Amino acid sequence: MTGTSLTSDSVTADVDSESASRQLAVSVVVCTHSEDRYDDFSEAVESVLDQTHDPVEAVLVVDGDEDLYRRVDDDYGDDDRVVTHCNDRNRGLLESRNVGAELAGGDVVAFIDDDAVADERWLERLVDAYESEDAVAAGGKMTPLWVGEQPAYLPAEFYWLVGVTHRGFADGEGEVRNTFGSNISFRRDAFLELGGFDSAIGGRKGDRNLQGGETELCARLQAEYGEGVWYVPDAEVGHKVFEYRTDPLWLVERAFWQGYSKRAMETLVEESGDEEGEFLGRLVTEYLPERARRLARSPSASELVQIVSIVAFTGLVGMGYVYGLLRYR
Repeated sequence: MTGTSLTSDSVTADVDSESASRQLAVSVVVCTHSEDRYDDFSEAVESVLDQTHDPVEAVLVVDGDEDLYRRVDDDYGDDDRVVTHCNDRNRGLLESRNVGAELAGGDVVAFIDDDAVADERWLERLVDAYESEDAVAAGGKMTPLWVGEQPAYLPAEFYWLVGVTHRGFADGEGEVRNTFGSNISFRRDAFLELGGFDSAIGGRKGDRNLQGGETELCARLQAEYGEGVWYVPDAEVGHKVFEYRTDPLWLVERAFWQGYSKRAMETLVEESGDEEGEFLGRLVTEYLPERARRLARSPSASELVQIVSIVAFTGLVGMGYVYGLLRYR
Protein backbone atom coordinates (compact mmCIF):
# COMPACT_ATOMS: atom_id res chain seq x y z
CA MET A 1 0.00 0.00 0.00
CA THR A 2 2.01 2.94 -1.21
CA GLY A 3 1.33 6.39 -2.52
CA THR A 4 3.18 8.44 -5.10
CA SER A 5 6.97 8.56 -4.75
CA LEU A 6 9.85 10.37 -6.39
CA THR A 7 10.39 8.46 -9.61
CA SER A 8 13.65 6.75 -10.37
CA ASP A 9 14.10 8.96 -13.43
CA SER A 10 13.76 12.16 -11.39
CA VAL A 11 16.57 11.26 -9.02
CA THR A 12 18.96 9.13 -11.07
CA ALA A 13 18.62 9.93 -14.80
CA ASP A 14 21.57 11.55 -16.48
CA VAL A 15 23.55 11.58 -13.23
CA ASP A 16 26.84 12.42 -14.88
CA SER A 17 25.50 15.54 -16.61
CA GLU A 18 23.02 16.76 -14.02
CA SER A 19 24.48 15.93 -10.59
CA ALA A 20 26.49 19.13 -10.47
CA SER A 21 23.50 21.34 -11.30
CA ARG A 22 20.58 19.79 -9.36
CA GLN A 23 19.81 19.50 -5.68
CA LEU A 24 20.07 16.12 -4.05
CA ALA A 25 16.61 14.64 -3.58
CA VAL A 26 15.98 13.68 0.05
CA SER A 27 13.49 11.13 1.36
CA VAL A 28 12.62 11.34 5.06
CA VAL A 29 11.28 8.21 6.75
CA VAL A 30 8.81 8.75 9.60
CA CYS A 31 7.55 5.63 11.38
CA THR A 32 4.60 5.42 13.74
CA HIS A 33 2.66 2.70 15.52
CA SER A 34 0.22 4.32 17.92
CA GLU A 35 -2.81 6.50 17.30
CA ASP A 36 -2.30 7.96 20.77
CA ARG A 37 0.57 10.02 19.36
CA TYR A 38 -1.10 10.99 16.09
CA ASP A 39 -0.92 14.73 16.75
CA ASP A 40 2.80 14.46 17.44
CA PHE A 41 3.27 12.31 14.35
CA SER A 42 1.44 14.89 12.23
CA GLU A 43 3.61 17.68 13.57
CA ALA A 44 6.71 15.67 12.65
CA VAL A 45 5.41 15.07 9.12
CA GLU A 46 4.48 18.73 8.61
CA SER A 47 7.96 19.78 9.72
CA VAL A 48 9.38 17.54 6.98
CA LEU A 49 7.06 18.90 4.29
CA ASP A 50 7.87 22.49 5.33
CA GLN A 51 11.62 22.15 4.71
CA THR A 52 13.46 24.84 2.77
CA HIS A 53 15.24 22.10 0.83
CA ASP A 54 13.63 20.86 -2.36
CA PRO A 55 12.96 18.19 -3.55
CA VAL A 56 11.85 16.40 -0.41
CA GLU A 57 9.74 13.28 0.02
CA ALA A 58 8.10 12.01 3.22
CA VAL A 59 7.88 8.22 3.54
CA LEU A 60 5.31 7.39 6.22
CA VAL A 61 5.46 3.85 7.60
CA VAL A 62 2.71 2.58 9.89
CA ASP A 63 3.86 -0.44 11.86
CA GLY A 64 1.04 -2.94 11.40
CA ASP A 65 -2.02 -0.93 12.46
CA GLU A 66 -4.55 -0.90 9.60
CA ASP A 67 -6.88 1.62 11.26
CA LEU A 68 -4.02 4.02 11.87
CA TYR A 69 -2.79 3.51 8.31
CA ARG A 70 -6.18 4.49 6.88
CA ARG A 71 -6.05 7.73 8.87
CA VAL A 72 -2.52 8.47 7.70
CA ASP A 73 -3.39 7.69 4.08
CA ASP A 74 -6.55 9.82 4.24
CA ASP A 75 -4.56 12.78 5.53
CA TYR A 76 -1.43 12.49 3.39
CA GLY A 77 -1.97 9.96 0.59
CA ASP A 78 -3.03 12.57 -1.98
CA ASP A 79 0.16 14.63 -1.54
CA ASP A 80 2.55 13.80 -4.38
CA ARG A 81 5.47 14.41 -1.99
CA VAL A 82 4.33 11.58 0.28
CA VAL A 83 4.59 7.79 0.22
CA THR A 84 2.42 5.85 2.68
CA HIS A 85 2.86 2.23 3.70
CA CYS A 86 1.50 -0.19 6.30
CA ASN A 87 3.52 -3.18 7.49
CA ASP A 88 1.68 -6.50 7.40
CA ARG A 89 2.38 -6.84 11.13
CA ASN A 90 4.23 -5.04 13.90
CA ARG A 91 7.89 -5.25 12.89
CA GLY A 92 9.54 -2.74 15.22
CA LEU A 93 11.20 0.60 14.58
CA LEU A 94 14.44 -0.53 12.95
CA GLU A 95 12.78 -2.82 10.42
CA SER A 96 10.16 -0.15 9.71
CA ARG A 97 12.95 2.30 8.95
CA ASN A 98 14.48 -0.22 6.54
CA VAL A 99 11.12 -0.65 4.79
CA GLY A 100 10.86 3.12 4.45
CA ALA A 101 14.33 3.35 2.93
CA GLU A 102 13.46 0.68 0.37
CA LEU A 103 10.34 2.61 -0.65
CA ALA A 104 12.20 5.93 -0.81
CA GLY A 105 13.09 7.52 -4.12
CA GLY A 106 15.66 10.09 -2.98
CA ASP A 107 19.43 10.21 -3.31
CA VAL A 108 19.60 10.61 0.47
CA VAL A 109 17.41 8.88 3.04
CA ALA A 110 16.97 10.62 6.41
CA PHE A 111 15.19 9.52 9.56
CA ILE A 112 13.12 11.41 12.11
CA ASP A 113 10.92 9.98 14.87
CA ASP A 114 7.22 10.66 15.35
CA ASP A 115 7.90 12.64 18.55
CA ALA A 116 10.29 15.09 16.92
CA VAL A 117 10.05 18.37 15.00
CA ALA A 118 12.64 19.39 12.41
CA ASP A 119 13.93 22.92 12.01
CA GLU A 120 12.90 24.20 8.59
CA ARG A 121 16.54 24.28 7.41
CA TRP A 122 17.38 20.81 8.74
CA LEU A 123 17.69 19.10 5.37
CA GLU A 124 19.25 22.09 3.68
CA ARG A 125 22.12 21.95 6.16
CA LEU A 126 22.52 18.18 5.92
CA VAL A 127 22.61 18.36 2.12
CA ASP A 128 25.38 20.96 2.40
CA ALA A 129 27.47 18.29 4.15
CA TYR A 130 26.93 15.84 1.30
CA GLU A 131 27.87 18.44 -1.27
CA SER A 132 30.79 20.13 0.50
CA GLU A 133 32.26 17.16 2.40
CA ASP A 134 31.24 14.36 0.02
CA ALA A 135 29.81 12.63 3.08
CA VAL A 136 28.32 9.16 2.99
CA ALA A 137 26.23 9.89 6.10
CA ALA A 138 25.30 13.09 7.91
CA GLY A 139 23.43 13.91 11.08
CA GLY A 140 22.62 16.85 13.27
CA LYS A 141 21.85 18.04 16.76
CA MET A 142 18.86 17.00 18.86
CA THR A 143 17.48 19.82 21.00
CA PRO A 144 15.00 19.44 23.88
CA LEU A 145 11.34 20.35 23.54
CA TRP A 146 10.15 20.10 27.14
CA VAL A 147 6.52 18.99 27.11
CA GLY A 148 6.39 19.15 30.89
CA GLU A 149 8.58 21.12 33.25
CA GLN A 150 12.32 20.97 32.63
CA PRO A 151 13.78 19.00 35.56
CA ALA A 152 16.35 20.86 37.63
CA TYR A 153 18.08 17.56 38.45
CA LEU A 154 18.89 16.59 34.84
CA PRO A 155 22.29 18.06 33.89
CA ALA A 156 23.07 18.92 30.27
CA GLU A 157 25.86 16.33 30.35
CA PHE A 158 23.18 13.62 30.61
CA TYR A 159 20.64 14.93 28.12
CA TRP A 160 21.39 11.84 26.05
CA LEU A 161 19.23 9.90 28.50
CA VAL A 162 16.17 11.65 27.02
CA GLY A 163 17.30 11.50 23.39
CA VAL A 164 18.86 14.96 23.25
CA THR A 165 22.40 15.88 22.24
CA HIS A 166 24.40 16.31 25.45
CA ARG A 167 27.07 18.74 26.47
CA GLY A 168 30.42 17.44 25.27
CA PHE A 169 29.08 15.39 22.36
CA ALA A 170 31.33 16.99 19.75
CA ASP A 171 33.49 20.07 19.35
CA GLY A 172 31.63 21.62 16.44
CA GLU A 173 31.14 20.26 12.94
CA GLY A 174 33.08 17.17 11.96
CA GLU A 175 33.11 13.39 11.81
CA VAL A 176 31.59 11.38 14.66
CA ARG A 177 30.75 7.71 15.12
CA ASN A 178 26.98 8.28 14.94
CA THR A 179 24.22 10.71 15.81
CA PHE A 180 20.77 9.98 17.21
CA GLY A 181 18.46 7.89 15.01
CA SER A 182 15.96 10.75 14.90
CA ASN A 183 18.50 13.00 13.17
CA ILE A 184 20.63 10.88 10.89
CA SER A 185 20.82 10.39 7.12
CA PHE A 186 22.70 8.30 4.57
CA ARG A 187 23.26 8.19 0.87
CA ARG A 188 20.48 5.79 0.02
CA ASP A 189 22.57 3.48 -2.13
CA ALA A 190 25.12 3.14 0.68
CA PHE A 191 22.38 2.48 3.25
CA LEU A 192 20.87 -0.27 1.12
CA GLU A 193 24.27 -1.75 0.31
CA LEU A 194 24.95 -2.04 4.06
CA GLY A 195 21.62 -3.79 4.55
CA GLY A 196 20.16 -1.00 6.66
CA PHE A 197 19.64 -1.26 10.40
CA ASP A 198 20.05 -4.64 12.08
CA SER A 199 16.46 -5.26 13.14
CA ALA A 200 17.63 -7.92 15.60
CA ILE A 201 19.09 -5.20 17.85
CA GLY A 202 16.83 -5.06 20.89
CA GLY A 203 15.45 -8.47 20.09
CA ARG A 204 18.77 -10.30 19.98
CA LYS A 205 18.67 -13.25 22.37
CA GLY A 206 15.30 -11.97 23.58
CA ASP A 207 17.04 -8.93 25.06
CA ARG A 208 14.50 -6.09 24.93
CA ASN A 209 16.82 -3.80 26.92
CA LEU A 210 19.56 -3.84 24.30
CA GLN A 211 19.84 -0.57 22.36
CA GLY A 212 22.25 0.72 19.76
CA GLY A 213 20.84 0.32 16.26
CA GLU A 214 22.59 3.47 15.03
CA THR A 215 25.89 2.44 16.65
CA GLU A 216 25.85 -0.97 14.99
CA LEU A 217 24.98 0.37 11.55
CA CYS A 218 27.57 3.14 11.70
CA ALA A 219 30.26 0.65 12.75
CA ARG A 220 29.55 -1.21 9.51
CA LEU A 221 29.57 2.12 7.67
CA GLN A 222 33.04 2.85 9.06
CA ALA A 223 34.31 -0.61 8.11
CA GLU A 224 32.93 -0.42 4.56
CA TYR A 225 33.56 3.23 3.67
CA GLY A 226 36.29 4.27 6.09
CA GLU A 227 34.29 7.14 7.56
CA GLY A 228 31.62 7.86 10.12
CA VAL A 229 28.78 10.35 10.20
CA TRP A 230 29.43 14.00 9.37
CA TYR A 231 27.99 15.95 12.29
CA VAL A 232 26.29 19.27 11.47
CA PRO A 233 25.26 20.93 14.76
CA ASP A 234 23.19 23.58 12.95
CA ALA A 235 20.99 20.86 11.41
CA GLU A 236 18.61 20.74 14.36
CA VAL A 237 15.71 18.49 15.25
CA GLY A 238 13.69 19.14 18.39
CA HIS A 239 12.84 16.06 20.47
CA LYS A 240 9.73 16.17 22.65
CA VAL A 241 10.65 15.23 26.19
CA PHE A 242 7.39 13.98 27.62
CA GLU A 243 6.78 14.21 31.35
CA TYR A 244 7.29 10.49 31.98
CA ARG A 245 10.82 10.77 30.57
CA THR A 246 11.77 13.19 33.33
CA ASP A 247 10.53 10.94 36.13
CA PRO A 248 13.54 10.14 38.38
CA LEU A 249 12.82 6.41 38.42
CA TRP A 250 12.53 6.31 34.61
CA LEU A 251 15.89 8.09 34.31
CA VAL A 252 17.49 5.71 36.81
CA GLU A 253 16.37 2.70 34.76
CA ARG A 254 17.39 4.38 31.52
CA ALA A 255 20.91 5.10 32.80
CA PHE A 256 21.41 1.51 33.92
CA TRP A 257 20.31 -0.03 30.63
CA GLN A 258 22.34 2.45 28.60
CA GLY A 259 25.46 1.26 30.41
CA TYR A 260 24.43 -2.31 29.76
CA SER A 261 23.91 -1.59 26.05
CA LYS A 262 27.34 -0.02 25.80
CA ARG A 263 28.97 -3.25 26.97
CA ALA A 264 26.75 -5.32 24.67
CA MET A 265 27.72 -3.21 21.67
CA GLU A 266 31.39 -3.80 22.43
CA THR A 267 30.86 -7.54 22.03
CA LEU A 268 28.38 -7.45 19.14
CA VAL A 269 30.05 -4.77 17.02
CA GLU A 270 33.65 -4.77 15.89
CA GLU A 271 35.37 -1.43 16.53
CA SER A 272 32.25 0.29 17.85
CA GLY A 273 34.45 3.15 19.05
CA ASP A 274 34.84 4.58 22.50
CA GLU A 275 33.11 7.94 22.33
CA GLU A 276 31.47 7.12 25.67
CA GLY A 277 34.88 6.53 27.25
CA GLU A 278 36.18 9.82 25.91
CA PHE A 279 33.09 11.59 27.22
CA LEU A 280 33.56 9.97 30.65
CA GLY A 281 37.11 11.30 30.71
CA ARG A 282 35.93 14.85 30.01
CA LEU A 283 33.14 14.46 32.54
CA VAL A 284 35.57 13.54 35.31
CA THR A 285 38.46 15.84 34.42
CA GLU A 286 36.63 18.87 33.00
CA TYR A 287 32.88 19.18 33.62
CA LEU A 288 32.66 18.02 37.24
CA PRO A 289 35.64 20.14 38.40
CA GLU A 290 34.21 23.12 36.54
CA ARG A 291 30.87 22.72 38.29
CA ALA A 292 32.58 22.22 41.66
CA ARG A 293 34.55 25.45 41.24
CA ARG A 294 31.38 27.29 40.27
CA LEU A 295 29.62 25.91 43.34
CA ALA A 296 32.51 27.00 45.57
CA ARG A 297 32.45 30.52 44.17
CA SER A 298 28.68 30.89 44.32
CA PRO A 299 26.85 28.25 46.42
CA SER A 300 23.65 27.14 44.71
CA ALA A 301 21.21 24.38 45.55
CA SER A 302 20.49 23.72 41.87
CA GLU A 303 24.19 23.38 41.06
CA LEU A 304 24.68 21.00 43.97
CA VAL A 305 21.73 18.88 42.83
CA GLN A 306 23.15 18.63 39.33
CA ILE A 307 26.59 17.61 40.64
CA VAL A 308 24.96 14.89 42.73
CA SER A 309 22.95 13.80 39.67
CA ILE A 310 26.08 13.54 37.52
CA VAL A 311 27.75 11.31 40.12
CA ALA A 312 24.60 9.20 40.52
CA PHE A 313 23.94 8.77 36.79
CA THR A 314 27.59 7.93 36.15
CA GLY A 315 27.41 5.27 38.83
CA LEU A 316 24.21 3.81 37.37
CA VAL A 317 25.70 3.65 33.90
CA GLY A 318 28.73 1.92 35.42
CA MET A 319 26.53 -0.61 37.19
CA GLY A 320 24.75 -1.37 33.94
CA TYR A 321 28.09 -1.81 32.21
CA VAL A 322 29.26 -4.26 34.87
CA TYR A 323 26.02 -6.21 34.49
CA GLY A 324 26.70 -6.27 30.76
CA LEU A 325 30.17 -7.69 31.45
CA LEU A 326 28.52 -10.61 33.20
CA ARG A 327 25.88 -11.08 30.50
CA TYR A 328 28.12 -10.54 27.44
CA ARG A 329 31.42 -12.17 28.30
